[in-house]
Amino acid sequence: MLFIAWPIILSNLSTPLLGLVDTAVIGNLGDPALIGAIAVGAMIFSFIFWGFGFLRMGTTGLVAQANGAGDVDEVKATFYRATILAAMIAFMLLLLQKPLAIIAFSLIEGSDAVESAALTYFTIRIWGAPFSLLHLAVLGYLLGQGKSTLILWLQLLLNGTNIVLDVVFVVFLGWDVAGIAAATLIAEILAATFGLFLVLRHMRTAYGSSGVRWEQLKDIPALVRMLNVNRDIMIRTLCLIFAFAWFTNEGAKAGDVLLASNAILMQFVSFSAFFLDGYALAAESLVGVAVGARNEEQYSLTLRYICELGFANSLLLSGAFFFGGPFVIDLLTNVPEVREASRVYLVWAIAAPVVSLWCYLLDGVFIGATCTKEMRNAMIISLLAFLAGWYLLQGPFGNHGLWLSLQLYFIARALSLAWYLPNVRTQTMS
Repeated sequence: MLFIAWPIILSNLSTPLLGLVDTAVIGNLGDPALIGAIAVGAMIFSFIFWGFGFLRMGTTGLVAQANGAGDVDEVKATFYRATILAAMIAFMLLLLQKPLAIIAFSLIEGSDAVESAALTYFTIRIWGAPFSLLHLAVLGYLLGQGKSTLILWLQLLLNGTNIVLDVVFVVFLGWDVAGIAAATLIAEILAATFGLFLVLRHMRTAYGSSGVRWEQLKDIPALVRMLNVNRDIMIRTLCLIFAFAWFTNEGAKAGDVLLASNAILMQFVSFSAFFLDGYALAAESLVGVAVGARNEEQYSLTLRYICELGFANSLLLSGAFFFGGPFVIDLLTNVPEVREASRVYLVWAIAAPVVSLWCYLLDGVFIGATCTKEMRNAMIISLLAFLAGWYLLQGPFGNHGLWLSLQLYFIARALSLAWYLPNVRTQTMS
């Protein structure tokens, strides 16, 4: 578990580190609207790109199960099907980018300054669609193979390049939000290209060839299964992103200062999520192999170890946020009003690791087992619980109510997935 999880944790930490750098280089320009623009722009691309996160998650589960069953041809065919699907989706996104922008910004209730800067971010970042989606398929294949060290190097290339270019474009060249978007675009191109090279090299090394028979690629039952898995994961992911988008938009309604404050505190939440997700992603790989091999002992041990290791790490993260949170806030912005507001609501970021851990871990189990219908249903239930919490709590408690509703969302996700957990063992081990 640790052999797979820790390289993933290290690679995952480079992603929130990138978010911290994005926020810091923009936050120290002295304009809260620019911080809000990055938050809004990132939210839009969470919808656009992570709405197709099944290209990573579905690929991981299917590759791991085929690997556990010893079906070499299906391992390769799964990746190529995901790659073809990624290319088709990317073409449609580029073709429809103007209508997408119109729809996205019609739904956002930020200030004119925030929306104007976010639109600049959008028009540059959208051209990374083919590379971003290919990158998801690459990550899915490598994780399904348990190649977490390769994922580490790939993510370090992606986010390291992005961080360096952030500083160059924003601090030295003064490109503001456009510099953040351009840095991300260039980094995605480099990472996707290198990732494809890694996958093809692994296929040739492990299987003697990167080719696959056309008959295997167009296997109808396999295609139907992939589409069913991807459909359920897409619905689940869109519900997830909708919840965070709703959270961001509600902050935007309260003004630029509160939007910026929530964006900074969400960096803490993202940091803990990416850290703890290392155990969830390890579970995807190990559960998938256990299901493919019908190994119930490995399945049970995986559940035990992710809970023990994940809980210990969540306590450490909450402690780190408690003692170091104010210092990090001051690093991320020099705007006094934003610093003050962030300190008021820091308590919710401190609570997030322990509260949210369980839904992350269970997500990994269900993805590895490709029990996606249960994931979909659980996420729909959780989204309704979040919206109900927001409706009841934000009015009397303001932004504290908004943060409390987010914590209730994490709890609802964990409880609803736990309800379905016995079905996973029954379905996958029979």
